[in-house]
Amino acid sequence: QVQVVESGGGLVQAGGSLRLSCAASGNIFSVNTMDWYRQARGTQRELVATISSGGITKYADSVKGRFTISRDNARNTVYLQMDTLKPEETAVYYCRAVVVTQARLSLQYWGQGTQVTVAS
Repeated sequence: QVQVVESGGGLVQAGGSLRLSCAASGNIFSVNTMDWYRQARGTQRELVATISSGGITKYADSVKGRFTISRDNARNTVYLQMDTLKPEETAVYYCRAVVVTQARLSLQYWGQGTQVTVAS
């Protein structure tokens, strides 16, 4: 079994910063791509940032220059540093990990989500 757990969400004022963390654990052989998504109330889930196992990153246009995704492969952990946050970025932020299990199955796992609220 594999678990993916996010942390670091909370309340921040517009223009402020938060750092989210996401750790994958359990019956893991390796972790490949890790992503951050977000879903605001009444909207569809959207991709915010992604990072490959080798550290190649991609970002949604709306967050380029303000957000930074990184990872610690030794800890199977991905981070999202969010700076200059905007009220419209209030959402539940979800982590996705593409995992090769010890049974050598390639599967995606989702975290439970962490609430980010940006107050104006």
